[in-house]
Amino acid sequence: MNGVIITPDTASTGAPAPSPWLPVETPVSMPVQTLRKGKLSNRQLPTTPGAMAWRRALVIGGAGLLTLVAAYQIWWVLRGSGTDVLEGLLLVLFVALFAWIAQAFVSALAGFTLILTRKGGRLGLTRQGELPILASRTALLMPTYNEEPERLLAGLQAIYESLQETGQLAQFDFFVLSDTTNADIRAAEERAFTRLRERTGGHGRLFYRHRPDNRERKAGNIAEWVRRFGGGYPQMLILDADSLMTGETIVRLAGAMEGHADVALIQTLPMIVNGNTLFARMQQFAGRVYGPVIAHGIAWWHGAESNYWGHNAIIRTQAFADQGGLPELRGIKPFRGTVLSHDFVEAALLRRGGWALHMVPGLGGSYEEGPPSLTDMLVRDRRWCQGNLQHSAVLPARGLHWVSRWHLMMGIGHYFTSPMWAMLMLIGLAIPLQHAGLAWDSLQLPGFSPTAYWHDQDPERFVWVFFLTMAVLLAPKFMGYLTLFFDRDTRRGCGGAVRAFLSMILETLLAALMAPVTMYVQSRGVAEVLAGKDSGWDAQRRDDGTLPWSGLVRSYAGVTILGAVAGWMAFMVSPSLAAWMAPVIAGLLLSIPIVALTSTRAAGLFLRRIGIFSIPEEHTPPKVLVRAAKLREALHK
Repeated sequence: MNGVIITPDTASTGAPAPSPWLPVETPVSMPVQTLRKGKLSNRQLPTTPGAMAWRRALVIGGAGLLTLVAAYQIWWVLRGSGTDVLEGLLLVLFVALFAWIAQAFVSALAGFTLILTRKGGRLGLTRQGELPILASRTALLMPTYNEEPERLLAGLQAIYESLQETGQLAQFDFFVLSDTTNADIRAAEERAFTRLRERTGGHGRLFYRHRPDNRERKAGNIAEWVRRFGGGYPQMLILDADSLMTGETIVRLAGAMEGHADVALIQTLPMIVNGNTLFARMQQFAGRVYGPVIAHGIAWWHGAESNYWGHNAIIRTQAFADQGGLPELRGIKPFRGTVLSHDFVEAALLRRGGWALHMVPGLGGSYEEGPPSLTDMLVRDRRWCQGNLQHSAVLPARGLHWVSRWHLMMGIGHYFTSPMWAMLMLIGLAIPLQHAGLAWDSLQLPGFSPTAYWHDQDPERFVWVFFLTMAVLLAPKFMGYLTLFFDRDTRRGCGGAVRAFLSMILETLLAALMAPVTMYVQSRGVAEVLAGKDSGWDAQRRDDGTLPWSGLVRSYAGVTILGAVAGWMAFMVSPSLAAWMAPVIAGLLLSIPIVALTSTRAAGLFLRRIGIFSIPEEHTPPKVLVRAAKLREALHK
């Protein structure tokens, strides 16, 4: 056999062959796009909301105004004895980071206002009303890469049955697009898929394709399907391996695509569900309470130039075929080669081609699962770091809409904020130490406190700047919490006002403890990417976030040692300095027990029993979630 596996969709030579697991091919051309040439088509689109220039001016201008006010105040604090190099660097870093959080604040404020006024519906998409009667066909695509097959297909079956209940299943086909490289998992996929067909009787609309060549990763997986089968489906809905969507939501999305000829993509807001570990439950609470405020805000000012998050979105197939062919990036490693964070780039190319892209955060019925531990999140984040930094090669592309460039810049900037916060903290410490006369031959400065130094420069302005920064940083959380008072069902689903408040406080404290670890790992990731180290492509863990103690030590020993050294040096200089640095030192020093605790199901399930980090989907779960859970339990047994 020479290592070639014979399957229903592969001949002995490895070449594609007619398969009972695939429909008749309906090829469509999908040319590779160029970044060196291009022109923006259709600057104004039929579905563009009104007053977009004013909306964007309010968000960006409001953030700029807040930043100017804060920058003036911090400059006044620094100007007392002249501004040296360190103080100049601190001013630049502070202004850049404050502008970052100020935009998030103003955008969230817009979202908060929309939720309170119950505005923000778009394209006629609401949760209420009769379902549209569909006239066209839609393909649901579920890419998979070394995932647990039974778990994956149980979710797909729940979606299938939910669509069946709408009475419009005939308008949908389902494709499992396997990029799996593990031979055992692949064999299990084929067995599980065969059983799925038998359970549902969906032989005519459930299909499976394995791709031996994993070129271009997920983007290549989708593109290969478009080129072979895209001609038979006006729309395609992209799922992730952990995605769940209700049939009603899918039908409404397909109806909106039929009713708006200028729209190429509609992105839903997936709610994080099924969290069992402490970390996963913390993430799902944050997404459920803070997420809508943030999503409504960005949808309001992004307009028809929305972004794409890679899943739980419906796409016009022909538009994607015409504009979404990704080029190989040039340059040095790891920037050159396959586009990793493909979704941002595909969105930018679709808009360049004259198509509208919308986010509809209030539609509901869209779900995903979060990483079970901080470790899993950081592994995934490392891949996104490389992908987003790659976008520096896409930024100069010809013809992109300026909002698309803004999305790309925000994605790049996100990974530079960690090293910038670290630098700001270190410079904010170095300046007082310099003025206190710290010398290498005598590291002791009894009674030294950076807080006292900065407070002495201008007491009123120092306090004002501190509280303004913290307010702007934390306000989106409080705005998300306040929306619960205007939504009784969501408030009750989050355990009531008191439990939801306690959940918000605990989430904020845990996030603060984890922030130094995240800052360290992200800063290291940026350095590794710039040094040319590739992130690889690993399968994701879904349920269990635990690691053996040996694995925890291997992953976080460096972080722990850094915390211990920083704490010892700070205490040697002054106990007051050690107290000032305590939040950061504690996060680093306790990284192993923090990760171990938050990765456990026991801690997460205990908090669930007492109503902390509750979400409505746990108390009154949608039918699709209940069905998926039952199927997974039965298949597991």
